[in-house]
Order: sequence, then C-alpha cells, then structure tokens
Amino acid sequence: MLGHTSRHARRHAAIARRGVAMARRNTTPARRSDVVARGFAVDATTHFGDKTVRTEEKAGLVKGVFESVASSYDVMNDLMSGGLHRAWKDDYVSRLGLQTMARATGKAPRCLDVAGGTGDVAFRCAEALAAWLPPLEADAPPPLVVCDPNEAMLEVGREKRDSRGLGPECVAFDVGDAQALPYDDATFDVVTISFGLRNVTDIDAALVEMRRVLKPGGRFECLEFSKVHPPPLKAAYDVYSKNVIPELGHRVAGDRASYEYLVESIRKHPDQLELLSRVAGAGFHSASVRDMTFGVVAVHSGYK
Repeated sequence: MLGHTSRHARRHAAIARRGVAMARRNTTPARRSDVVARGFAVDATTHFGDKTVRTEEKAGLVKGVFESVASSYDVMNDLMSGGLHRAWKDDYVSRLGLQTMARATGKAPRCLDVAGGTGDVAFRCAEALAAWLPPLEADAPPPLVVCDPNEAMLEVGREKRDSRGLGPECVAFDVGDAQALPYDDATFDVVTISFGLRNVTDIDAALVEMRRVLKPGGRFECLEFSKVHPPPLKAAYDVYSKNVIPELGHRVAGDRASYEYLVESIRKHPDQLELLSRVAGAGFHSASVRDMTFGVVAVHSGYK
C-alpha cells in the first residue's frame, strides 16, 4: 500500500516541519573533512548489525555481506518484500521528474545512483528516459551512473545492462564509496540512494558528499527502510523481520548471517525525523520525508 491515510499524511507533514526546524539551528553545511573527522576520529566504534565494531572495520564487513548475497540479491528482494520493493522503486523513480527535466533541456539529466548495486533504480531511470538515450551529444558522459563499493554487485548490474541491450554510454557502473565519491563537484542533476544509506559507516559524511556532487538546484532522493508506525503492525513486522527473513536467507541464499545483519541494520537506522534533521543539516534545502507502506520504507528528499 503506497498511499497514506489523511491521518498519517498530517502526521508526517508535522514531522517534516519539526525536522527542518531542528536543522535550522545550523544551516551552514558541514565541511566533508569535518564530518569524516567526526565520524572516524571521535567515534572509534560503530554498529555492524547487533555487534559493535571498530569504525574502520565496518566497510569491509559490509562488503563481505554483499559479496555473499550478490548472486541471489534480486530474488531475495522479491521474497523478503513480497514483491513490494518493485512498487516502491517504481513510485520512487516516477516522482523524480526525469522526463520533465529532459523535455526542458532536450537531453537526459545526469543521474547518480549511490550504492546502486545491481542497477534496479538506474534501469528504471533508463526506461523513464528512453526517448533521450543514448546521449545526443558526441562523446558525452553517460547520463546514468551507478556507484557502489562492491564489484560483485556491479558485475551483476553490468550483466543485466547488457541483457537489456544498453551499453556503458547509457549506464555506467563504477566502484566507489558513498563517503568519498569519485566525481567532481557539481556533476549530477539528480543523486539517488536506495536501500544503501543504512550500510554506510558515516551517514553524515555520505550526505555531505552526495550534496557535493550535485549541481546547484540538483535533487537528492533517498529511499530506505524506516520505522513502522501503527503498533500492531510494527509488532508483526518485527516478528517477520527477525524470524522469517533470516530463514529465507538460509534456505534460498544459503546465508543466514548476512540476512540477520540486514535485519539489524534496518533496526539501527535512524527514524524518519532524525534522518530528516540530518538531511537538512547536511545542507539540503526544502528537506522533506514521506512514508510508504505505513513507514516500512520512507523517502527523504532535498535540493542543493
């Protein structure tokens, strides 16, 4: 169920206003070096699922999880969400306004999907922009770029790209870290991250970095698991997440531990209001949040 009741819509409008008000206490974006220093120098430990690990160890541990699940990642997404992840991503991409941008400029906007893994969001963007792909200008950079730290996930994405008849001139797959993106300032019109922010070691550093690579006026959109609100539904969701998802991982992917981590990473992720405040605190203007499926996932948005 994608829509809200009016009660839930009013509640999250209030949440958005409160979160932005909190962030206005410091409207100057943090410098990336300051945020990274804060994350890595002051906080010597962080969480990895339900474990506490040294901060510098988390990226390698997360990489190991996704190397393990890469080959079964898409199938597991369907099983874990009952196919809902497809509807969430369809709605997410449809609201980016890519066709409107393309009609206004006569060419495809440049889009970066951070932690884009196997390319689900990028391929939906390609479908939305089919009339403007490949780039109209000779030697133009690819309009769609997927950046992910895990080569195994990217390789699955490249195979999917080739099977769709697309080429690297349309959709590029690059190795890169959300906290240190390998792109110049003001490169992209749109930056997205879906189901990846909770795996980042330092969320604030990643937010600042994604803002850095956006062009002025560019749009940021984050789709991520969040906090379910109606108490009876939350209780049922918690039981399902804790018991069913790891068992599915064991039976389908032969990997219970990785899916136990994924469940715990959702539980540890900031709630809607806290993340909204951090998006605004990273320097994004008009920060907002909307729930889908009663808060199972939420979309946080902002502009540079």
